[in-house]
Amino acid sequence: MINTKILNIEGALLNKAELMGHLEKIASTHNIKPFSDKDTYPIPRLLDNFYAIKEVYNILNENVKSKITIHPAGEWLLDNFYAIEEVVKWIKKEITLKRYMNFVGLANGKYQGFARIYVLASEIVNYTDNKITTDILEEGLLSYQTKKNLSMDEIWNIGLFIEIAIIENIRQIIEAIFISQREKYKVESIIERLIENKPKIEQRYVNFKTNKNLKIKKYDMKYPFVEYMSYKLKKYGKKTESFLKILEDEVEKTGTTVQEIIKREHFDIAVKKISIGNAITSIKKIQRINFLEIFERTNSVEEILRKDPAKIYDKMDSKTKEEYRNKIKEISKKTKTSEMYIAKKILDLSLKGKENSKKSHIGYYLINNNINILYKNLGYENEKILSPTQKTKIYISWILILTIIISGIMVVGFIPQNENFYIKMFSFLFLLIPISDLVIQIGQYVLSKFVKPKIIPKLDFYDGIPKENATIVIIPTILDEERKVEDMFNNLEVDYLANKSDNLYFCLLGDVKESKNEIESYDKKIVEKGLEEVNRLNKKYKNKDFPIFHFIYRKRVWNEKEGSYLGLERKRGAISDFVEFLQGNFDEKEIEQKYNANTLNDSKNKLPKIKYIITLDADTDLNLNSASKLIGAMAHILNKPEIKENKVVSGYGLIQPRMRN
Repeated sequence: MINTKILNIEGALLNKAELMGHLEKIASTHNIKPFSDKDTYPIPRLLDNFYAIKEVYNILNENVKSKITIHPAGEWLLDNFYAIEEVVKWIKKEITLKRYMNFVGLANGKYQGFARIYVLASEIVNYTDNKITTDILEEGLLSYQTKKNLSMDEIWNIGLFIEIAIIENIRQIIEAIFISQREKYKVESIIERLIENKPKIEQRYVNFKTNKNLKIKKYDMKYPFVEYMSYKLKKYGKKTESFLKILEDEVEKTGTTVQEIIKREHFDIAVKKISIGNAITSIKKIQRINFLEIFERTNSVEEILRKDPAKIYDKMDSKTKEEYRNKIKEISKKTKTSEMYIAKKILDLSLKGKENSKKSHIGYYLINNNINILYKNLGYENEKILSPTQKTKIYISWILILTIIISGIMVVGFIPQNENFYIKMFSFLFLLIPISDLVIQIGQYVLSKFVKPKIIPKLDFYDGIPKENATIVIIPTILDEERKVEDMFNNLEVDYLANKSDNLYFCLLGDVKESKNEIESYDKKIVEKGLEEVNRLNKKYKNKDFPIFHFIYRKRVWNEKEGSYLGLERKRGAISDFVEFLQGNFDEKEIEQKYNANTLNDSKNKLPKIKYIITLDADTDLNLNSASKLIGAMAHILNKPEIKENKVVSGYGLIQPRMRN
């Protein structure tokens, strides 16, 4: 068990302006160091606090059964203990010792060694009487940063430390509740023995049960005792007048009166009730606060990244932004350079890039081996990021080396030394294939455990796909019966509802079944059914600019090699012809020769400029919002394909998402 220091900050309730001034003041006094001290790790104290809270919670439950009046603040605990328990479990899981020590620590002052963000969170909690709101958090972080900048890690995790500080304060309140309940128990014991004269066998309040390991500070206990004793004695009227007189006389000997004690105790009860109410309300409210929005509005690095010359950063989704920030944080730790300085260097490099080129985007210097450009500008030469080609060469080389070594060992170990050389060579060559397969599988397994998958940067199209990125979703499939046409359109309708957006269209790209005849009897029925389904869906989901749903059904052409009529080049040909059609490379005669039906051509004058095509198999679903994510990935400047000699040398011409069962 680690012997840890306890962060104990006592503060008076301040209004918002006073609080912001106080945070600016403490920021100017803080000197920092790279790490926090091990002995300031807050989790042992958090668990001790929770243990005390749980014990008092159990005592309150017992007191309810015994019909002892519950402290008003205790009622909050009885009703909301579960919320405290959940938060403690979450904090314990999130803040490991190693993670805590990586937070910036204070190098001077009363709280030396503690994580700076822990001290800041405690200051905010203690000077607001546990009342935390989004505005207080946001303005508090901005006020502190007028004097000292906080790291991204600190801002992102302030919610956890706010909760730790709140639970520390709840501990202080439940100690007062504990004293109050214990003194009430004593009063009840005195009443039943001296006033009610109950025999020992009938006495209920004999022994106040508590765990010996429960550590409670010593408070002035006379106030809760006197207040409750006075209350109980008055309930018995004249019968207890003499006892009440004795109580008043004894209290007056201490220089005060029963009435003054009652007033003070009632005031303290009201304060404790408000404080624990604020604390528990804040714990629940913190779970609903959007810390991403607070982070983006208060982080200095974020402010710099928003100045992206390519004007892409603000349009990206939250995961891509987080990836950029994490990369900056990683570089900061590696180079021992401030995050803000790195962000400024990235911005400087981007400003030198050609307008609207990949080099004008801040993310260009955070991916792949382009990061070497940033390292060079930071004067850091201890590490060089390998290019994908170099990594591939190393991977293949290791596979070959290990395969040859293992195969050689097996030949030497299992084939007798006096065996014919050719048999040994044949055995060696024979083993290469299965051994290489085994080495590849083991290698991929090991890499999956140690190499983190890299996300593809994306733009955020959650609120709608822009017109310049208009996309059509197609299902190319062979149609040979009306039922299948209906099923495919039902699938497209589900895909549409899961990915509803402007400038997103859906088309069943029907291909013909191979046949000895150019025209089959069911072709006409399929066309009629397809047009019927298109009209039904477009009537159901109206779009003023251009119909959402479409149907295409190809014609058969003679294939000499197959000796039958079928769709030209089958599925590949269907998609190729579709692309040619969208590019306007077919005249009306060619369209008539190729298609039995084409509703896109029927609305050709209104046909939007389609930039992307999403191709689905007949048994594949387009999951919720997956279309906007795919299009967002393709539209990101770093993913735009650069073509040299008919090859994509940078970016992506095609993206295939991970398949899930």
